[in-house]
Amino acid sequence: MPILTKELSMDKQELPKVPVPPLDRTLDTYLKCVQHLVPEEQFRKTRAAVDTFGAPGGVGELLQKKLLERREKTDNWVYDYWLEDMYLNNRLALPVNSSPAMVFPKQNFRDLKDALRFATRIIRGVLDYKTRIDANDLPVDVARGQLAGTPMCMQQYRRLFSSYRFPAPNSDSLSVKVDCAGPEHMIVACKNQFFVLETLVNGEAMTDAEIFSQLDKVMKMAENPKERAPPVGLLTSDGRNEWAQAREALVKDPVNRASLDLLESSLCLVCLDEPCSPLDQSDSSRAATMLHGGGAERNGANRWYDKSMQCVVGLNGVCGVVCEHSPFEGIVLVQCSEFLLKYIIGSPSKMSTAVSGKTLPVPKRLMWNVSPQVLGFISASATRINKLVKNLDMDVFTFSAYGKEFIKKQKMSPDAYIQVALQLAFYTCNRRLVPTYESASVRRFREGRVDNIRSATRQALAFVQAMTRDKPPAHDAEKMQKLKEAIRAQTDYTIAAITGNGIDNHLLALLKLSRDLKMEKPEIFCDQSYVSSNQFILSTSQVPTTVEMFCCYGPVVPNGYGACYNPQADHVVFCVSSFRESTETSSAVFSNALQEALSQIRELCIRSNKPSPSPAHSAGK
Repeated sequence: MPILTKELSMDKQELPKVPVPPLDRTLDTYLKCVQHLVPEEQFRKTRAAVDTFGAPGGVGELLQKKLLERREKTDNWVYDYWLEDMYLNNRLALPVNSSPAMVFPKQNFRDLKDALRFATRIIRGVLDYKTRIDANDLPVDVARGQLAGTPMCMQQYRRLFSSYRFPAPNSDSLSVKVDCAGPEHMIVACKNQFFVLETLVNGEAMTDAEIFSQLDKVMKMAENPKERAPPVGLLTSDGRNEWAQAREALVKDPVNRASLDLLESSLCLVCLDEPCSPLDQSDSSRAATMLHGGGAERNGANRWYDKSMQCVVGLNGVCGVVCEHSPFEGIVLVQCSEFLLKYIIGSPSKMSTAVSGKTLPVPKRLMWNVSPQVLGFISASATRINKLVKNLDMDVFTFSAYGKEFIKKQKMSPDAYIQVALQLAFYTCNRRLVPTYESASVRRFREGRVDNIRSATRQALAFVQAMTRDKPPAHDAEKMQKLKEAIRAQTDYTIAAITGNGIDNHLLALLKLSRDLKMEKPEIFCDQSYVSSNQFILSTSQVPTTVEMFCCYGPVVPNGYGACYNPQADHVVFCVSSFRESTETSSAVFSNALQEALSQIRELCIRSNKPSPSPAHSAGK
């Protein structure tokens, strides 16, 4: 989690460009990352492909030269390539597969008015936060943890309320408004209908009472069954190609085009969700609800997933924020979400709902002319999101035996320690390690997003094998030595990645350049090791918070796990996700193995820290 400083200004940042790592170092690191994860025969083919690629005068040298030229001409040589590969080319549905969520503490609303007051404060908080962004008044994030104190690029904050992801066949596009001018409205979703909430009346910001009054009107308008349109929002929950096809049919009608314009140009959505079952109040259920809305029969249609920010206020107190991930990283979502929660907590507990004599516009209902063809698309979208809801296996738990303070006392990085525990848990369940993704911020650099920390190191493998070996059993001294080596390897890789020396962005850029130059795809990228090494069966991320909330997301491959964790002083919140259709995964089984791994490592540390008995004492035994 970044620390903050007021000493720097958002608009006066002069950050360095991301470096281009030396080609030979990237290729050497790549071989070290895959060698212990693939069969020996396959690795021989991989080494041959790497040697050919990196040979003097070979294709690798040519592409490296072109990449260095690209660095000179662009602010960030990998940004466009990375955005395309990570998000825009991905054809999967946004909910669960791509869009993460922040889950707020359960709210105890006494009645409907209480829920609308909460929604009102969220709206006011969003407007306050946007004003600060527009005025370049946000404190600049400064790195904490490894290499603390470095200022971080703040450009992602400008995309929070100005971005929209347009569906298109094969590859989406990300639109970002570059200036503050333009529409200043929000969209309120209620009972699967969409309403325009103007934030200004005659050029003046609405008061809390006026916003509350407008939300109350929306609730009443949404009750009218005669004016309800089909649940068009479901279309945005579908696969990107399917939604692109449906949108093409929608925009042919000018009424639909006008409604789409208002949705696409809005600041954000505020989703007033219908209450779900009292049985669905656990952390795991609330996390799943944030990710997919519960499906077509619940609140799955009360969303517009292309919009970058959706603030969800469940009338039964299940609240949070869902984000479209392509414009910004999780830490930006965290900072905004924390601001909103603190804003709500700092607001008067008894908000006046008395409206001034000012005449307020009636909230505009978005209208839709839905053809039989579009109705067919909506029906298909409903079927697919319901299948996704049933398929998601979410397990949120709090590991309360210890937190990051205990880990720090071992003189170890809490993040590296937890990553090694994740490897131990996976190995315990599967007797192998797999390609693992851990996001590493490269916001130290201009327009920086993330690179990958490959946590399944050979040192991690040596440690987990020592911990699980029966014959001959490993002694504590050997286990502890291997633990320290695994922690060091993880820490070293982390430092390399956050300083722009990771391998994933570098290799991706070389691959994309070969495509741009219309070259035959180099063998290194056709090789099975490269293909499998980018199938991240374990997709992980540390998302710490300073207030009570947690982040969650789904797996990135059908047979994989999502593992998001929030380390606190004396506990760690974990969100483990997988798909029920996979016979290789079970969130509950992995969670249990993870808790056991964390306990085993702690016990090893405690035993290893005990002073050895003195010779005299030993002789007396």
